[in-house]
Amino acid sequence: MKKCTLIFALICAVLLASCAASNAAEETGKILRWGGDSEGGFPYMFPDPQDPNKLIGFEVDIVDALAAEMKMTPEYVNNAWDNLIPGLDRNLYDIAINGLEVTPEHEEQVNFSIPYYKTYLQLAVRRKDNSIKNLNDLKGKVVGTLKESYAQQVLEEVGDIKIRTYIVEANTYEDLANGRLDAAFFDQPIALYSAGFNPEIKFVGPPVGELEYAIALRKKDKELLAEVNRAIIALRDSGKLREIYDRWNLWTPVMAAEFNDFDPPRAEPERYNEWAETHRPVLTLQKRLERYMDVMPLFAKGALVTMEVSILAMAIAIALGLLLAVARVFAPKWVSWIATAYVEIVRGTPVLIQLFFIFYGLPSVGIKLSPFWAGAIGLGLNYAAYEAEIYRAGLFAIPHTQWEAALALGMTRWQAMREVILPQAVRVVIPPITNDFISLIKDSSLVSIITMVDLTKVYGQVSATYYDYFGPGIIVAVIYLLLGLPFVRFAHHTEKRLAQVEKDGKRGHRENTYRSSTRYI
Repeated sequence: MKKCTLIFALICAVLLASCAASNAAEETGKILRWGGDSEGGFPYMFPDPQDPNKLIGFEVDIVDALAAEMKMTPEYVNNAWDNLIPGLDRNLYDIAINGLEVTPEHEEQVNFSIPYYKTYLQLAVRRKDNSIKNLNDLKGKVVGTLKESYAQQVLEEVGDIKIRTYIVEANTYEDLANGRLDAAFFDQPIALYSAGFNPEIKFVGPPVGELEYAIALRKKDKELLAEVNRAIIALRDSGKLREIYDRWNLWTPVMAAEFNDFDPPRAEPERYNEWAETHRPVLTLQKRLERYMDVMPLFAKGALVTMEVSILAMAIAIALGLLLAVARVFAPKWVSWIATAYVEIVRGTPVLIQLFFIFYGLPSVGIKLSPFWAGAIGLGLNYAAYEAEIYRAGLFAIPHTQWEAALALGMTRWQAMREVILPQAVRVVIPPITNDFISLIKDSSLVSIITMVDLTKVYGQVSATYYDYFGPGIIVAVIYLLLGLPFVRFAHHTEKRLAQVEKDGKRGHRENTYRSSTRYI
């Protein structure tokens, strides 16, 4: 019991140290931390199909040019698209850029720089579908679009449309091609790169609406906002922005009118051509296997993150779970009630909500954790409630005569629990705890929502980059299986050992009983 108490105290100490480290890390100096979502973020930001370890995209080029103009070093922080603005308040980064639209709702929460890109919405349907030609034809249809976007607002204004929202754009066009949607409605850059190479999809209707992309900053960062605006103007006037858009084939009549620049292209669309070459419809088996081999280092890094989070979370769960179980069974009533309330509340709320609360909610009261520690602590606190119930069942499984025998030998209740009851209870609960750890490895995929790039997040990034969810899905499933397999074997081995020990114990008890009975014959 003392060991468990020391482990729990150590966890608390590390937690406080992590908070202090997170606060110290906020002093960025000459580092420009910027947030974006690389999962399906083409042409904004995405892993390079030629080198998946490298992040590319027209907004990556803009940030690099922006940082150079500001004489700062860019540092990328990955976050889900719909969490980019909350991540600013969480001080995860200094600026957010990922096709963020300047809307009244967004402007209430953050400040925006001057726009760096202007575009419109594009409607896409299956190539053989001639029933949809404009927005009015979407009534009664199922349409996919980006979650919490301007496109979603436009569809809601049209009315009588079944809207399905997505976080990964590529998934929308996959569902459209597979017949799960009647249409897809996205920003023109997304449509160009997501559906422009798909022979089963076509664009219909005129350009819809106007929307502007700008860089989001915290309300309080007035000086940084002024510096960002100055840098954007300098890049625009020097022609650097135009060059970036030309390379990505994103210079449109709308941008020409916006920048008042109708000159011929300043650069070849090399980035666009590379993307087109990578996503040709025909891909040989050899090329596909080579692609999978290229991304294996990314999967290995993601698997390492998954195991690190899982092991630390399980250590927290075991230590805290044991304390909760002992408190429920042996502590005074008011302590037992607190432990019971914790178990019921944690088990009665989704772990996803708990992770959001720990990562985005606690900073409002001064508790700021890094993504790694927030994920590990969140999963650990959640699983502690379940471990507590397993331990409690193990404690109740020990016969009451064990207590009586220990007390008869002169032990105190504390000594009896520590030396006699707990060791036997721990032996009983080892198999279910091992099974819980296997479940925790799989549940660790939830940490991807709090900016961590774990195995599941890597799967989403790779699959969206190559429009391939089948092969990478099999690879990730095999990796998860291999990660959990040693613990499955350990659980089976432990169960057999415990069964054999119990069998030997019963045989020994019968033999002792027989010897005692024959002694008096």
